[in-house]
Amino acid sequence: MLPSTGRSSTDTSEGPVPGSGAGDEVVGDSGVGPGPFEGLEREIRLLIRRAQSSGASIARRVHPELDASAYPILAHIAERPGARGSDLATFFGVGRATVSRQLSRLAELGLVERTVDPEDSRGQRITLTPDGAARFDQARTSRVAMLEGALATWETEDVAQLARLLGRYSADIVAWKQSGR
Repeated sequence: MLPSTGRSSTDTSEGPVPGSGAGDEVVGDSGVGPGPFEGLEREIRLLIRRAQSSGASIARRVHPELDASAYPILAHIAERPGARGSDLATFFGVGRATVSRQLSRLAELGLVERTVDPEDSRGQRITLTPDGAARFDQARTSRVAMLEGALATWETEDVAQLARLLGRYSADIVAWKQSGR
């Protein structure tokens, strides 16, 4: 059994797991459920795994040759037109070289364009091309429709609360990492 989960190390199922519903607890061998941070770790782990498995299909909706890791970059640029490569590297917690390679590929595919930063001629501002924006909007609309279908039984306020809590989680994780702890 895995510590704190009550699941065996060979259990790789992606389906519902006892204890994964609201208010439920996964009970381990000791008969005691995990603490809130163990439960959170498990749910985040599953969320990441599921997001990774759907990432390639989402990226292909934007462009058949697009890498799965590029969709979040496109989303960030769509939300913040004129972002710099260094902004993207900081936001995603990756190296500038990694972002530069991804931006080069996005430019090759005609999804983004780079212009000289008027505030610093050494830097570049990145925006979506009209084609990139249209393709991204179409993929995002499809993803939102999937979420609406999957969460159709949820109250609208519950969806909004989940979005707020995930936003808070993301901001706090970034702040914690930046503090050097």
